[in-house]
Amino acid sequence: MTKTIRRRQIQASNTPVRAALKTDSTLLNIVKDGLGAVVVSHRSYFDEGVRSLFGDSLDIDAALKEGKEQENRWDYLLGHTQSNKIIGVEPHSAENSEITTVIKKRKAALSQLQEHLRAGVLVSKWLWVASGRVQFAPMEKATLRLAQNGIEFVGRKIKNKHFS
Repeated sequence: MTKTIRRRQIQASNTPVRAALKTDSTLLNIVKDGLGAVVVSHRSYFDEGVRSLFGDSLDIDAALKEGKEQENRWDYLLGHTQSNKIIGVEPHSAENSEITTVIKKRKAALSQLQEHLRAGVLVSKWLWVASGRVQFAPMEKATLRLAQNGIEFVGRKIKNKHFS
């Protein structure tokens, strides 16, 4: 029985988000397997074909809220098992007026995660998924501005093509 428990702990620490966090990070204990940290209503933003591709997840919005209630916070970090990379996901309304807010959320997350991530660990992709109708006008200008800030707008669903 001890071998089984120890084996599970070793496997769990090898999931991408867990492996990215420092051993003394307060976030380590709240990482969930698969999409477990993603709010149930947000799971519909993931195409069914990609849901099983995530080894672990962390709701960084909730985890980093205390003492930063008025600050911008990104929603999730997900561990993409195939690539062993960390993906940031932000479900948010998709309007021109929200582009600046989403950019601020990414910048805040980079700062807020600094004390938690191991040296050299980077979030490989920052994905914005629309939580309602897409209302960008013009779309090309919005996409360019986001790309300049390291964010990819994926539309209404996160699909396998977003990981290649």
